[in-house]
Amino acid sequence: MTEMISASQFHEADGTEDWRVVSDGACTFLGTDSFAQAAALVHAIGELPGVEAHRPDIDIRPDGVTIRLITVTEDAYGMSDDDVDLARQISTTARDLGLSGDPAGVQSFLVVPGALNTAEVMPFWQAVLGYQRRNDTPDEDLVDPRGRGPSFWFEPMDELRADGGGAIHVAVWVPPEEGEARVAAALAAGGRMVRDEFAPSWWTLADAAGNEADVGTVTGRD
Repeated sequence: MTEMISASQFHEADGTEDWRVVSDGACTFLGTDSFAQAAALVHAIGELPGVEAHRPDIDIRPDGVTIRLITVTEDAYGMSDDDVDLARQISTTARDLGLSGDPAGVQSFLVVPGALNTAEVMPFWQAVLGYQRRNDTPDEDLVDPRGRGPSFWFEPMDELRADGGGAIHVAVWVPPEEGEARVAAALAAGGRMVRDEFAPSWWTLADAAGNEADVGTVTGRD
């Protein structure tokens, strides 16, 4: 039976050193020298016992392969002991091929629309994106059914902006050890701090025009 676990429990498990939980899912990045090398890795993962019952999300790019592990059930969307087992197997397989995981190469992206009544705006976004409601949080989250586009989380607002409009900002999820550096880089690039009272779970920054972005980690969210 699959047992759901927290991000901290995943990180503390032996054999998960190459992986980081960012938003939903544990990810690793493996740099490769060629498409053939990347394809060999994917083929080897496809040969792992039990992988058909718990398939990873795999993204091949010119510089390497990003792998995401996540458990999705009717009432849960997160990490499980199955993800720990598969992470260990994938890391071992990668090492056998001369590849190593780089947690610093991992991040995920979230879009956050705000509204006084999120129930009124979610159907529009679901229709225009072709997304579906997330099983465990159908009144808050929309996800790409093919797992390619960023997720949308709908945030209730106490009041509209001064111009009467809604608000959309973005969130970038990074490994816990990368959060402060990413914030510092954004500030050095002309950003300003809007809120940091929830750090290191997340910081809210803004550019010179007032557009906001969160830098988030899983720290403190268990």
